[in-house]
Amino acid sequence: MRRLFIKTYGCQMNVYDSERMEDVLAPLGFESSDDAAAADLLILNTCHIREKAVEKVYSDIGRYRILKEQASAEGRQMLIVVAGCVAQAEAEEILNRAKAVDIVVGPQTYHRLPALVEQATEARRRGSRQRYIDTEFPASEKFDRLPAATGRSAPTAFLTIQEGCDKFCTFCVVPYTRGMEISRPVVDVLAEAQHLADQGALEITLLGQNVNAYHGRDERGRETGLGDLIRRAAKTDGIERIRYTTSHPRDMDESLISAHREVPECMPYLHLPVQSGSDRVLKAMNRRHTSGDYLRTIDKLRAACPDIAISGDFIVGFPGESDQDFEATLELVSEVGYAQAYSFKYSRRPGTPAAEAENQLPEPVKAERLARLQELLNQQQLQFNEASVGRRMKVLLERRGKHADQLVGRSPHMQAVHVQVRPREETPSAETLDDLSQAAYSSHIGKIVEVEIVSAGPNSLKGRCIELSPARTAA
Repeated sequence: MRRLFIKTYGCQMNVYDSERMEDVLAPLGFESSDDAAAADLLILNTCHIREKAVEKVYSDIGRYRILKEQASAEGRQMLIVVAGCVAQAEAEEILNRAKAVDIVVGPQTYHRLPALVEQATEARRRGSRQRYIDTEFPASEKFDRLPAATGRSAPTAFLTIQEGCDKFCTFCVVPYTRGMEISRPVVDVLAEAQHLADQGALEITLLGQNVNAYHGRDERGRETGLGDLIRRAAKTDGIERIRYTTSHPRDMDESLISAHREVPECMPYLHLPVQSGSDRVLKAMNRRHTSGDYLRTIDKLRAACPDIAISGDFIVGFPGESDQDFEATLELVSEVGYAQAYSFKYSRRPGTPAAEAENQLPEPVKAERLARLQELLNQQQLQFNEASVGRRMKVLLERRGKHADQLVGRSPHMQAVHVQVRPREETPSAETLDDLSQAAYSSHIGKIVEVEIVSAGPNSLKGRCIELSPARTAA
């Protein structure tokens, strides 16, 4: 058996892609390993969104180069692959700067990895140092060529339904690294949903760079929006929860909003990035929505699903952002009330229009604004969590916790919940706890349980198990 090590950076799309790389390489005899030093094939599945992403990749390549040299000294061959969005954006530069890299493959061509790996392996056997690049954009071919997912069983799973972006926000590299929007056919999405359910998934998260721009065709060739796709996916045998991410405010249509009211399986949680509360900044970002548009969408969502939790993304210190612009962002945050959010200082992305803007802000200004925004967002997240204390909610248990009688899952609102499965007065002695936790407690993983929330912190909830639901367990 050949050993495969994958380091995954960044977003949930990359998590999904890494799992599928495992699938496409399995027929070559590769088995996933957590030991990079013992790997025959080492893949860095990169992300280009965050600041200093490229530098991080080169730093890691340097560390893995040492492992490759050690493998060679032991008479073993190790191949290093750089995949994902940094690979797409920096392909030639990677091969120029990092001589240890054998293959560079973009996010739309990893289905070709088996052939590239075999070519590189054979070349090394012949003593050749030939290296390979594949960074084309055949997205539909990729989906057509991917095999069914192999062997993994988990209560939650990701399912990519859409890739690419046509929005061209001036700060973003996604259109250049992932290509234009493409949606998978409905029948393919539903087939994969059923396959994931058969493997034990109770919850699926539909993924896309602009997931609510989904427009896949159904069996009759008609374009289908995300709202109708969710309605059909909810009928999948075994699927009890559906989430989707990441959405764009412009693509929140009435069908999708009403799905939050009409489809019980559609969880009351939505990640809807706004980026700024200033219309002037939003225009400079080419976001194609105003703060008023965003707030009206939030009002419609809450009318359809009063219990919905809203998450968001924010960029502070965008070129030309004034004090008034930033205050408008704080005002929008105060009006919406976020359950959670992600916020970042603006950083330049080579090749994007905003990177060339002359009115870049000083780092101290960006840092001060980010601190103020995060203080407000953290307050809102704690308030949202504290409002859950005393409530009963269904929690899907996903893994073991730090304590032997504790499991960790997610609430419908995407909160992490640490669940005490056995009442404290029934907790067994230390001598028998390990055996019981392995058998009894772990058997609850993959079940949806009724939980009473007893306390809340800034990042998670604590609860006690009331009863197990009749839901099946993960396989």
